[in-house]
Amino acid sequence: MTLPTFTLRQLVEAGVHFGHHARRWNPQMAPYIYGKKDNIHIIDLQKTYPMLYNALNAAREVAANGGKILFVATKKQAQDIVKENAERCGQYYVNYRWLGGMLTNWKTVCKSINRLVKLNDMFANNKTEGYTKKELLNLKKEQEKLTLSLSGIMNMGGQPDMLFIIDTPKEALAIKEAKKLGIPVIGIVDTNANPNDVDYPVPGNDDAIRAISLYCELVSSAILDGMQAEIAAQGVKVEEAEAQEEEKTAKKRASKKAKEETPAAE
Repeated sequence: MTLPTFTLRQLVEAGVHFGHHARRWNPQMAPYIYGKKDNIHIIDLQKTYPMLYNALNAAREVAANGGKILFVATKKQAQDIVKENAERCGQYYVNYRWLGGMLTNWKTVCKSINRLVKLNDMFANNKTEGYTKKELLNLKKEQEKLTLSLSGIMNMGGQPDMLFIIDTPKEALAIKEAKKLGIPVIGIVDTNANPNDVDYPVPGNDDAIRAISLYCELVSSAILDGMQAEIAAQGVKVEEAEAQEEEKTAKKRASKKAKEETPAAE
């Protein structure tokens, strides 16, 4: 089992090194900025490389321990990419809008999820008798709105064990809630972000589609590798348990046989 590999060339080809306009920078990103070109900050990929590797390893460890990882990216160019890669590795996503309290007020979110499940069942099985056209139209709008916000976490079954975020300034509310609950966060931090806001910052472009695709593919591959490691470990545990059970059975048989062969005292 190994982490997905990547090269500095891949990072360059994906445009990971292109930051924001120099006037939009966050001074906390200074250690990760190589220089400027045409007044655009250039990110130092020699720093990005080990930090991305560290983030991938963290995601793999969470997956290997059976944890749940929530992908978060609500900016338009990232929505489909995040959904595709989260589903690829059997994880969860928020790609439309972060609802306040999505983590810190999980009970209320569960009520909304249950409402969505009920509406889906109603329309899927034509349980619409007794409703007027206007009422059905309003229910359909409610279903669509809930689907956009909650479809990616419907089956999460509780709070995640890690967040993976594209564009940390935009998803500041998600980061704030994760911090409050002690949930670790992997974050792509562009030159306008504060790398200290997340546990595993990865300096890189958070706007280019190719860069976003690369991050998401690498993280989903790392998660898949972790899940395979978990399955393998479970297989070993099962084999060990079976071996122990066989050993116990053999001892019982041997003990029983010894008793049968021992002559009864007169």
